[in-house]
Amino acid sequence: MNQVSETRSSSLKGISRFFLYARKLIAGIGAISNGFYLVYRHRLYKDPNNPKNTRYVQYFCRQLSQVFNVEVQVHGEIPRQPALWVSNHISWLDVAVLGSGARVFFLAKAEIEKWPILGNLAKGGGTLFIKRGSGDSVKIREQIAAFLKQDIPVLFFPEATTTDGTKVKKVHGRILGAAIEAGKPVQICLICYVNQHGQMDTVAPFIGNMTFVEHVKNVLEMPKVTAHLMTLDAIDVQGHTVDSLTKEVQEKMVEGLEKLQQMVLVQPVNTAEAP
Repeated sequence: MNQVSETRSSSLKGISRFFLYARKLIAGIGAISNGFYLVYRHRLYKDPNNPKNTRYVQYFCRQLSQVFNVEVQVHGEIPRQPALWVSNHISWLDVAVLGSGARVFFLAKAEIEKWPILGNLAKGGGTLFIKRGSGDSVKIREQIAAFLKQDIPVLFFPEATTTDGTKVKKVHGRILGAAIEAGKPVQICLICYVNQHGQMDTVAPFIGNMTFVEHVKNVLEMPKVTAHLMTLDAIDVQGHTVDSLTKEVQEKMVEGLEKLQQMVLVQPVNTAEAP
C-alpha cells in the first residue's frame, strides 16, 4: 500500500512539474512573439539603437522576468543619465532582470547573434555583439564611445563570464575606455538572486558544463526567485586612465556586491575578488 501511495505521489508531482513547465514555456513563447511584434510594429529594426527604444526593451524584459518567475526588486533609484553601465554577471537571466530596472542596450557575445529566433530579436532590440579575444573589442569600444556621445546608454559585463553570484571576478577594462573617450560616467549596477528561504539562489546561475537548453529547463521549473538590483554612485571618468578606472570599478563592484548581499541574504557571504 505504501509503494502504491509513493508511486501515485511521484506521478502527481511529475504531472505537476510538467504542467508548470508547459505553462511557463507557453508564456515564454508568447513573450518572445510580443517582442517581435514590438520590433516590427514600431520598426525598431530601422533604428535599433535609438535611445527612445529602451522603453520597449524594458517592457519586454519585464515580461520575460515574469515568465521565469523572477521578481525584480530595486533598491534605491535607477539613474537615467547617459552612462556606460556595468554589472556583475550570473546568468543569461541578468539581461531580463537588468533590463527590467534600467533603460539600456546590452553588449553580448557574438554567438548570441546567431541563435535561432532570439538572435534576431536581440539584434532588433539594439544589442551590440562582440567576439571576445578577436580584437573586435577595439571596434566595439569605438562604437560604444560613439553611442555614448549621442547619449545612448550601453551595458556590458566586464567579468566576461558568469559566476555563482558570490564574488566578482577580475574586471576586464578595455571597453571602459569608451566612457573616457566619450566623457561619460560609468554606472555600476549589482545583482543578487535570492530564493524563498532568503539564501543565495543556486538555480539561476548559468555556470559549469550545463548546456543552455538544460539551464532553461531548470529555470522554468524553479520556484519563485527575487532578483535584487542596486546601483552605486556613478564614477566620474575625468582624470582616469583605463587602468585606474578599471581598478576603481573592480573595487566598487566588490564592495557593492558585499553590501547588497548583507542587505538581502539571511546568511550573507564574504565577497572578494577571485584570484
